[in-house]
Amino acid sequence: MNINSVCVCGAGTMGSGIAQAIAQSGYHVLLYDPNIAALEKAKIAIEKNLRTLTDKEKITAGEKEKIGQRISYTDDVQTCLADLFIEAIVEKEEIKISLFNQLAELNHSEVVFASNTSSLSITRIAEKVINPSRVIGMHFFNPATIMKLVEVVNTNYTNNETTQTVVDLIKAMGKVPVICKDSPGFIVNRVARPYYIESLRLAEENIVGFEETDRLLEATGFKMGPFKLMDLIGNDINYAVSCSVYEQLHEPERLKPSYIQEQKVKEGKLGKKSGEGYYQY
Repeated sequence: MNINSVCVCGAGTMGSGIAQAIAQSGYHVLLYDPNIAALEKAKIAIEKNLRTLTDKEKITAGEKEKIGQRISYTDDVQTCLADLFIEAIVEKEEIKISLFNQLAELNHSEVVFASNTSSLSITRIAEKVINPSRVIGMHFFNPATIMKLVEVVNTNYTNNETTQTVVDLIKAMGKVPVICKDSPGFIVNRVARPYYIESLRLAEENIVGFEETDRLLEATGFKMGPFKLMDLIGNDINYAVSCSVYEQLHEPERLKPSYIQEQKVKEGKLGKKSGEGYYQY
């Protein structure tokens, strides 16, 4: 299937980043969010990012102008018409399902619905969406404009055309698609759980502090220590993924979420986006 237009739903950090990455690849993209303030914030963030690229001479002023012109913004779901939709909205299954079904009624029967969820089951979403064969996982990593990997998550419903359409788009964006079956945490988030949870366990047992753990792991070759990375991702998101993987894998003790991170979430200490997490910002 040829993709001529893309609509990204959700104008948060991930949604705006995905929209920018798609526009930089030459595609026209519509960024949808019912919250006008979120759209304005996204527009400012994208403009700032493109200006930074221009200042660093990564793109020309002319290219910056063209990329900006490829992005449209709307708070009206009725105007959301595209060949492919990527949702990056709140991590609630029923809300994602409702959005996809609403969009299915507005668009042609072959439109592809991709979820950027990092913790929910793509299968559970697909089975409640009209024509589940066109539902797929398309999991970007933050920041979406820089990170190359995109997990392509198939369900037993997903047809080959849907998978190939998404893979082709990811490659056209200059990114690396990795295809996997739907499973708890997919690939990266499942592999990464011990990186976070064991680091938190060391802190729980008063063996080592946040800064020391980060410093030691960065010294061994990791680009970012676990506590800095959790603050970048957001403790609310990271904790939710840990809980989801833990529950879906039938609660193995080794993957039990940390009470330290749970407390951070309850206190609103989410990391960079709130000004405080394991570090002050």
